[in-house]
Amino acid sequence: MTHPTPTVLDRYADGGGGLDDAALWSVEAHLDTCASCRARLAENLGPTTAELLDRVAVSLDQAVGAGPAPARRRTRAVAVHRRWLAWTLLPWLAVSVAVLGCGVLLDSAHPSLPSLVLLLAPVAPLPGVAVAWSRRTDPVWELVATTPAAGLAMVLRRTLTVLLVVVPVLLVAGMSTGTSLALTLLPCLAFTAAALALGAFVGVRRAATGLGAAWSAVVLLPSLATQSLPPLLQPGSDGAWATAGVALTAATALTTPHFRRLTSGD
Repeated sequence: MTHPTPTVLDRYADGGGGLDDAALWSVEAHLDTCASCRARLAENLGPTTAELLDRVAVSLDQAVGAGPAPARRRTRAVAVHRRWLAWTLLPWLAVSVAVLGCGVLLDSAHPSLPSLVLLLAPVAPLPGVAVAWSRRTDPVWELVATTPAAGLAMVLRRTLTVLLVVVPVLLVAGMSTGTSLALTLLPCLAFTAAALALGAFVGVRRAATGLGAAWSAVVLLPSLATQSLPPLLQPGSDGAWATAGVALTAATALTTPHFRRLTSGD
């Protein structure tokens, strides 16, 4: 475990002067689990901060002595929304579903073309993943990002919500067009893991956008132009996709600290 330096703790105790948002969040996340650093922080408090804490303690004692205030009941729906869903995901999920539906219709209308369901499957979840952890699309991003439940755990919960919508649609689309379910689902999961692993360093939104653009430029558009599927989506390539998905998922699990410092990339 890496502890904040005495200089960083001194600045944090003095109101955070000279520390950016990423450093402040890292210190707060560390203090949440480190009793020794909390003790060091308490020793470094200035007189103004110590006086403020004393006043707060007195106020809390008085409030506790006066009896508990009526608690507001948190409904199950609100709890689920805060942990698993941002309403800004819904339009992007609708776009993904609509595009896959168009792919099914075009596959049926033009069977001579390469399967659009296969070509769209890897990038189908990326619009939702791009907004799963983004200050540009989440109106309460700053509030969520400063809580202990933020970071990779929040990204994974919201990404799972995206997959719970996209994967069933892909299954239906694959079965209705007779395409390989393995080659429909495995690239989808591999690209999702790639967006998260790369997003730890450049931001999830940038990673998802870059992967989608790269796939469209290198695979999707050339396949439509040549009217043939690339080797990446030919029968027998599902093993490579499965291996890539497992490796990228393992890489994502190692990037937990980086998700607490996502600022500019999102």
